[in-house]
Amino acid sequence: MTGSRNQEAQATPPAATRRAEIVRATSETDIRLSVDLDGTGRAEVATGVGFLDHMLTALARHGMLDLTVAAKGDLHIDDHHTTEDVGIVLGQAIRQALGDKRGIRRFGQCLLPMDEALAEAAIDISGRPFLAWSVPFARPKIGSFDTELVEEFFRALAFNAGITLHVTLKAGSNAHHVAEACFKAVARALRMAVELDPRAAGAIPSTKGMLEG
Repeated sequence: MTGSRNQEAQATPPAATRRAEIVRATSETDIRLSVDLDGTGRAEVATGVGFLDHMLTALARHGMLDLTVAAKGDLHIDDHHTTEDVGIVLGQAIRQALGDKRGIRRFGQCLLPMDEALAEAAIDISGRPFLAWSVPFARPKIGSFDTELVEEFFRALAFNAGITLHVTLKAGSNAHHVAEACFKAVARALRMAVELDPRAAGAIPSTKGMLEG
């Protein structure tokens, strides 16, 4: 039996490259984004929104994603459209890179400390988009960046990636630390969820045989 299982495991073909590139242009933003789910954490990010660039770089590094983002938006109005639309495009790219989701672990979670802040993220790559957000901010801005846009980013990401995402703040008062803890917690949970499970032998991790709602 052991020899049979070993032969079967050796016969399993290697996973296809899990990369995607999305280009999205509207009257509000123009975005080109590429992602490699099996990367090394490399990030080349230029959105025109400094704090968003900082958070996307952290997301790539701690999620072990190779991420390239070039975005131009109507920043003369505010950062809203650029932040939300980058979330949309990143979600679409992750969904495309996952393909039919064969062999992934599907679930991921992380409880992450960032100085006085403590954020928890849990992900199910379910095909059923949902965001449960329980992250209060003590002040409305981080520099010129509206803290409410952190939630908008993750809502756009979750709904376009087709994932269930829960983010909860357990502790924290410094708005920068809170936001960064959320991004890093989501990154670590996503890294776990998209990881290929060597025991899954390429199976779709669902009793329904599919992960599309």
